Amino acid sequence: MATIGTYSHQDISPDNSLFSSFKTMVESVFYGNNVTPVLDLTTAYNLAKEAPGAVITDMPVIHTKELGLPEDAKILVFNDGKVTGRTAAARRVIGQPGIDRTLFEGILRQALYTGRSQKFYRGEVVVGLDSEFMVKGHLLLPTGYETNFYSYLLNFQILTNEFQKLYGNSISYPENDIYLYADPNWSHPDFPHGLALFDPEHNVAAVLGLNYFGELKKATLTLAWATAHRNGFIACHGGMKQYHKKDSKFTMAAFGLSGSGKSTITLAKHGDKYQVDVLHDDAFVINKEHGSTTALEPAYFDKTQDYPLDDEAVKYFLTCQNVGVTLDNEEKKVIVTQDIRNGNGRTVKSRYVTKNRVDHLNEAIDAIFWIMKDDSLPPVIKIEDPTLAAVFGLTLATKRTTAENVVGNVDLDKLVIEPFANPFRCYPLGQDYADFRDIFASKTTATACYILNTGFYKGKKVKPKDTLGSIEKIVDGTAEFSAFGPLSNMSYLPVDGFEVDFSDPTYIDQLRIRMQGRLDFILAQKTENEGYNALPAEVAQAMEKLLAELA
Repeated sequence: MATIGTYSHQDISPDNSLFSSFKTMVESVFYGNNVTPVLDLTTAYNLAKEAPGAVITDMPVIHTKELGLPEDAKILVFNDGKVTGRTAAARRVIGQPGIDRTLFEGILRQALYTGRSQKFYRGEVVVGLDSEFMVKGHLLLPTGYETNFYSYLLNFQILTNEFQKLYGNSISYPENDIYLYADPNWSHPDFPHGLALFDPEHNVAAVLGLNYFGELKKATLTLAWATAHRNGFIACHGGMKQYHKKDSKFTMAAFGLSGSGKSTITLAKHGDKYQVDVLHDDAFVINKEHGSTTALEPAYFDKTQDYPLDDEAVKYFLTCQNVGVTLDNEEKKVIVTQDIRNGNGRTVKSRYVTKNRVDHLNEAIDAIFWIMKDDSLPPVIKIEDPTLAAVFGLTLATKRTTAENVVGNVDLDKLVIEPFANPFRCYPLGQDYADFRDIFASKTTATACYILNTGFYKGKKVKPKDTLGSIEKIVDGTAEFSAFGPLSNMSYLPVDGFEVDFSDPTYIDQLRIRMQGRLDFILAQKTENEGYNALPAEVAQAMEKLLAELA
């Protein structure tokens, strides 16, 4: 087995590092007499369509046989209330500075006790779709939220006979199974925005007072990524694809937050110019030893903002969250997409939306693209130095989107830094920096680094055709880069309509401000959060060198 779900009597001991109070508390409730196991997707679908408020549309699900669903299954819709995105402010990670372990032990014990009067469903999945990396996951969710339960079993891989066999023959890791307890009905006066509590070392989490489906997905990935990190992998919140050229392959990863264009880039078909294999558009891991990559999920949890009803991809929707429903001219119930109802409408799409879907790639990555929304950068920049390449990933500059439930008075138009586009990290940032620097410094993988600005440059929007056309040139080997002014180890790809002018002092000032912002972020890590994310001196030195060149 890949992860540990059972123990000998001798191993059930305080001396066993796999046990903790949090792991024991959370796992115990999975065996309560108020818990009903759900073992297949047909049962989950039938429960979901009877859930209060669920809408059974007249839009058929396709590939029902392959998915293990009833032949007559329809797309199901369920809508949340005010909150339609992830709430980062609710996250607490045991073991990080300032987190009172004893306090949260008490809060969790009381939450589990209060929840005992509810009926729960229990489901099992695997996270990681290749024998190189697979973790078993367990979810507990109360009645009334059957649509989220069903979406969860669709988003991850339910344990079919095929995957039971694959999992049984997969590489073993000295790690617990994942246990996720969720109770959207919980409330606490000290946590008005909910609580997402993690003990990553022991692979347990409790998502309390939060009913948005993305909380369940990202909580599970948080633990799976942490497990991967502890066992020789790099955790990646990004998209991964491989182009088949006439005599070679080009394997690329694109890292960005939801709404940055990550899925658009990953799932682009380029007019069928190439055969393109897609690993995933959101979650994968890189094997540090030989560079292979493994997808963590079979399905895609995608924004519906860019999908009109007649888009071909809509055929592959399985469930929808926070979208509208209306009647078409045949009086059939159909979904209303493109965020007409509210921001961050979502769907779980099946793996079959991508023609050439793969779960594992043996080849090392040829190029990593950091997706930013930094208006001081032209559409495409190339970074030659491995340290600088990792530093720009570490200082990935972007903007918040409707995918997030932002708490407090926050300017959504303000540029923010989200290192490696991964707000779900639960270990020190310096460890990710070291891993990515090693990728760029490796002589065997020869991984190139690029920055993609998918926002605005000098007031002009960078459109998908600009970005995708540039990527095609890089893939084809026809991209010709020009020196990026006085900045060493940086060059840019000329793109029509996005001229770079280093004789413009206003532009130089803007670029300097953006670079200074990155340096300020780096230096702040020395003291913020008791220095938990402090970085090596070389990180600040790389940015200081760029600023000196702009002086």
